[in-house]
Amino acid sequence: MSYQSKFLNLIAERGFIHQCTDFEALDALLAQHEKEGKPLVAYIGFDCTAPSLHVGSLIQIMILRWLQKCGHKPIVLMGGGTTKVGDPSGKDKSRQLLDDAAIAANMAGIKEVFAKFLSFGDGASDAHMVNNDDWLSGIDLIAFLRDYGRHFSVNHMLTMESVKQRLERESHLSLLEFFYMVLQAYDFVELAKRHGCRLQIGGSDQWGNIVNGTELYRRIDAADGQLATRNSQSLFGLTTPLLTTSSGAKMGKTADGAVWLNGEMFSPYDYWQFWRNVEDADVERFLLLFTELSVEEIAALCAHQDQRMNEAKKVLATEATKLLHGEEAALAAAETARKTFEEGTAGDALPVHSVAQAELEEGIPFFKLLHDSGLVASGKEARRTVDAGAACLNDVKVTDANQKVTVADMKDGIIKISASRKKHAVVKAA
Repeated sequence: MSYQSKFLNLIAERGFIHQCTDFEALDALLAQHEKEGKPLVAYIGFDCTAPSLHVGSLIQIMILRWLQKCGHKPIVLMGGGTTKVGDPSGKDKSRQLLDDAAIAANMAGIKEVFAKFLSFGDGASDAHMVNNDDWLSGIDLIAFLRDYGRHFSVNHMLTMESVKQRLERESHLSLLEFFYMVLQAYDFVELAKRHGCRLQIGGSDQWGNIVNGTELYRRIDAADGQLATRNSQSLFGLTTPLLTTSSGAKMGKTADGAVWLNGEMFSPYDYWQFWRNVEDADVERFLLLFTELSVEEIAALCAHQDQRMNEAKKVLATEATKLLHGEEAALAAAETARKTFEEGTAGDALPVHSVAQAELEEGIPFFKLLHDSGLVASGKEARRTVDAGAACLNDVKVTDANQKVTVADMKDGIIKISASRKKHAVVKAA
């Protein structure tokens, strides 16, 4: 499908679009703004449930980046208020409630991620970050229910997929979580009033919540004209597809846990390796979604479904890592991978685990080093890795999990340990 607007054409071609409340009207509005050189304001909300976002959120971050590149204005809505409630979408149980200090710390970590992808400032198309706690924390409950609650049908709310799933599984659904969709709808209204926001973007699991926001705005406007400042403007919703790998696995998770976007939680080297190891069937799609290479370049890279696909994977890994961690870190990770896998040496970007000199002189059990370095999740898993013949010390297979690693194993001041062909770390004396 072809669009008038540059933004919709671009994201459609790259695979970002799933649903829209009104494609034709949104396209016309975007095209008008682009023609006049006037940014359209759009937002995506992110709750602060962890100190970093993970790769599962990257599709949302990238669509905001493209929005800005097309001359429009992105708003990053931090859910300082809604994090206190908990979104039931896609969940089988209630979210753990966090206190204000934990939410603030998580928000600070998430802000670091966005600084890598968006340009913030006071310009017309500069990104803006806001916190919904600014308006949610001051709500007068009775006044809110009177003014906004009357526009929500409980009958309709019970048909929402996030609610239906919990009820069908007889999982606990608190009134707090049930109310989440009301607060998200209200966020959209507040952003429209405060910042002239016309579009909310989100994952496909947020479709119902997004539609609630557009409908709430329409009903308030129709009821009392409260928001009709310029001939009753409509709000729009747009969703991205649910992102899974070709084998059906959820994006953003690995056997070892989440692929975090903060370098302190997931190193640039590990991030590079994550993209390098994607399945062949996913390479072209991921290049379109997670890099800024042109569609033509990507088609040429993926034209041959043979060994040349490994080179395309390296390009994906380097380009994706470059966007998040910068060119220097991306090239260092690529070089470390080359040295590790092609030369059998230890590259500079491998994760480093420091131990006390005295410990090394005494000797440390190999299984403990594997666990302490983070290459495996537990001592039990370390022993299983050794038993499976997948663990190495300085590229030599280890057969005894209790083997002592000492200063005698150092080569050029380091010890290289491996938990598989793709998981390596360097041990240094502190």
